[in-house]
Amino acid sequence: MDHGTTKEWLDRYVAAWISYDPKAIGDLFTDDVSYRYHPSDEPTIGRDAVVASWLGESTAQEVSSRDAPGTYEAAYAPVAIEDDVVVAIGTSTYYTAPGGPVDAIYDNCFLMRFDASGRCSDFTEYYVKRPS
Repeated sequence: MDHGTTKEWLDRYVAAWISYDPKAIGDLFTDDVSYRYHPSDEPTIGRDAVVASWLGESTAQEVSSRDAPGTYEAAYAPVAIEDDVVVAIGTSTYYTAPGGPVDAIYDNCFLMRFDASGRCSDFTEYYVKRPS
């Protein structure tokens, strides 16, 4: 991985989160991806399971819920790359309603591993909510 390829992947990650397009989500990850929303979580294993989790269609304990359109934005950038391992940081901002006031801002750190085709095979998110 290099900086440009990683930044492009991160931009596609944000676009997939906003669109909730199953194909766009799935295209980010390997078939056997290991995905953690928190470092101590049991991983969600496999592309289909990650897609279902993002879409709020999973019964697993740690899953996502869909954000209403226009209530989420984010920007992430790589800060360290060594071979297939990437560390990225950024922010996720949530709004009470489209165009409304900020509800919460999170500072994020992603630890990721990629395969030779540029798909993520291991993903762990670390985040903290900013004080109001």
